[in-house]
Amino acid sequence: MIKRDFLKAGHLPTLLAAFFYFDMSFMVWVMLGPLAVQMSADLGLTPAQKGFMVAVPVLAGALLRVVNGVLVDRLKPKRAGIIGQVVVIAGLVAAWLIGIDSYHDTLWLGLVLGVAGASFAVALPLASRWYPPQYQGTALGIAGAGNSGTVFAALLAPGLAAWLGWQNVIGLAAIPLAVALAVYLFAAKDAPSAPPPKTWVEYLAVLKISDAWWFMFFYAVTFGGFVGLASSLSIYFNSEYGLNAVSAGYFTAGCVFAGSLVRPIGGALADRIGGIRALSIMYSIAAVVLVMVSFRPESAAAALSLFVVAMFAFGMGNGSVFQLVPQRFRHEIGVMTGLVGMTGGVGGFYLASSLGVSKQATGSYQAGLLLFAALAVVALIGLTTIKHRWRTTWGAVGATTARI
Repeated sequence: MIKRDFLKAGHLPTLLAAFFYFDMSFMVWVMLGPLAVQMSADLGLTPAQKGFMVAVPVLAGALLRVVNGVLVDRLKPKRAGIIGQVVVIAGLVAAWLIGIDSYHDTLWLGLVLGVAGASFAVALPLASRWYPPQYQGTALGIAGAGNSGTVFAALLAPGLAAWLGWQNVIGLAAIPLAVALAVYLFAAKDAPSAPPPKTWVEYLAVLKISDAWWFMFFYAVTFGGFVGLASSLSIYFNSEYGLNAVSAGYFTAGCVFAGSLVRPIGGALADRIGGIRALSIMYSIAAVVLVMVSFRPESAAAALSLFVVAMFAFGMGNGSVFQLVPQRFRHEIGVMTGLVGMTGGVGGFYLASSLGVSKQATGSYQAGLLLFAALAVVALIGLTTIKHRWRTTWGAVGATTARI
């Protein structure tokens, strides 16, 4: 689905460097999820504490995405990315040397990992500014496919923790980040067409536009569903089906791989059929599948199949949202990436924490899954009500060369 002209349209080394930087950062951002089974056993955590522990990095990353969005506009993407990467590497090394000995220590570590999650607000503008409107879905789909880092976390972290101890895994995570930083320093370049920095009033002005809030909500559902499940499924498969930490990690990796793999496809599909139509399909699928899985399938394999379909829908939805955002907010892409990315993280925090609370309060994950399915339905209804206005204003023929 990627056209030959696309390869000539922008700066491929920057696009690939943005992907790798985001991929390794994302791996570190969600690493507490795959490690949660072993960490909770050693630290004696309750279901609610486990849910909150894996949700804190998601929330911290969400809030810090706004900060990174501002830094991108003021310092340019490359410099903002370097600062964030150095902070995370230093934090991981410090946590490894000092040690994580209590539930509160895990929360502090979660805040550091949140800086890695904020890399989203750097990688996407870095790539976006190099590409014309008709290739935004494809370019941002490739850069955003860095969320595949969750696959590495789920596949590798539990096994390494069983072999070396989860405390040492925290220190080891600094190594791939250092490699990504070296590649980033060498290959990434800021686009020459970057817009000038905005004043603080201009940053806040975007919140007066209703479309900004719609995009924030839409991404809270698609990305929130993806990262919330990525952070929680190891715990889910362990508690619901008795899988050990390594097996639960493999099951999680299968789900996450599905959602990560299709993000570029979702962006390219949105380029072809329009982001609104693509998103409508994804919300419908996600809502139906979450309702089905909330009734706890009898086997882990059946649950895995349903979660894979849900992650397909959320992953493609992520690519579809960011096919639309640059069309509407071309000159505010830095701050909008931060704001939209923030609410995506907030959605993930809500899902991960609500699943833990649901399990502790009712003994089941059903309530948490059904509530998120309801949010997908609300997003579908909202998209249906505004699609005509979008297509006849900023998505009208002549206003943009991209499909809306």
